[in-house]
Amino acid sequence: MNIQFKKGVLELVVLSLLGQRDYYGFELVSEISEDIQMSEGTIYPLLRRLKDEGYLETYLMESPGGPPRKYYRLTPLGEETRRRLTREWYAFTASVDRILGGQVK
Repeated sequence: MNIQFKKGVLELVVLSLLGQRDYYGFELVSEISEDIQMSEGTIYPLLRRLKDEGYLETYLMESPGGPPRKYYRLTPLGEETRRRLTREWYAFTASVDRILGGQVK
């Protein structure tokens, strides 16, 4: 898949997953990697930026086999942004689908 497609959608994917439940970093990487090929190094800078922008907050939770894990959860601003980006995504993809006319080769 085109790398620019991935870069543009990862923020929405991360916010969407965190809208379902809290995740720790590697768990997010694993979940996303099931459907979108990406590296671990892609997510952590994105998580840091989303936290710095006020969309996420973190907390530590003990791990059964090792050091505590840093979990991420949406803030109210993050939830609002998730909803807005989701609406924008569906409007955008509907427009692209109309332009492409369902022509898959």
